[in-house]
Amino acid sequence: MINGILKEASAKMDGAIEATQSAFGNVRTGRANPGLFANIPVEYYGTPTPMQQLASFQVPEARTILITPYDRGALTDIENALRNSDIGANPANDGNVIRVTLPELTEERRKEYVKIVKGDAEEGRISVRNVRRKAKEQLERIQKDGEAGEDEVKHALGELDEITKKKVDEIDSLLAAKEKELLEV
Repeated sequence: MINGILKEASAKMDGAIEATQSAFGNVRTGRANPGLFANIPVEYYGTPTPMQQLASFQVPEARTILITPYDRGALTDIENALRNSDIGANPANDGNVIRVTLPELTEERRKEYVKIVKGDAEEGRISVRNVRRKAKEQLERIQKDGEAGEDEVKHALGELDEITKKKVDEIDSLLAAKEKELLEV
């Protein structure tokens, strides 16, 4: 039972790390990345729909992305969503595809992105700590109910703390790598 709780906590912490990594992928680093555009909401027949459900993405050049809608009727809706987004790109519509050329990143914009990434990393750390707190409560409940001895639970709590530290360190190393990538000119 104790091992099950630790495995479940570790798996949930891995999920928090993946979510953090995904959030990092949505932050621009000077190269075109379809992840930047995937979750931009597009007003499609009156319903906000993620862009990834309406179009395919291609990256022909480092700073250019081609967005091809599955339904040509959505072309102007997608273009408007891109113009209204905070990406800072100017889409060009040729009637079939939308070509988006991303501008060079200024130092000020890079620092803004670093702040966003730090916030995403902190959210990841908080998620990991919340998983730890819930697992700790489960372990203490097991001890209180007499299903496990005090020594077993104490040992399990030590393992839980080690797992938590390892996962938080993993998020920190992902943050350091992303920060370096963002500040690289």
